[in-house]
Amino acid sequence: MPRPEVLERIKTAEGEADDIIAEAEADREERIAEARERAEDIRQDAEEEARELETERLEAAREEIETERDRILEDGEEARERLRSRAEERVDDVVDFVLERFTEEVHAQT
Repeated sequence: MPRPEVLERIKTAEGEADDIIAEAEADREERIAEARERAEDIRQDAEEEARELETERLEAAREEIETERDRILEDGEEARERLRSRAEERVDDVVDFVLERFTEEVHAQT
């Protein structure tokens, strides 16, 4: 094969190699861009899922707090009722005691 023809084939092969390299680099850049997009989508999905989970947990905590609050109020109401009932039961005894003391004081002063 004559030299000019060999040189031409080498130039053609180098051109084809440059094209292959350029195409591979373009493909690489495209894949990197796609991977970045997928990573961003995954990140956004994860953030949304985290927000939803946070909302669910906050709602569950609020419900638990409300239930505990209601229980505490109910216990307090029951305790108040017991105290009121005991106080009412002792009204007669207190009146008798006060009258007795008053009578003693009146007799002591006379």
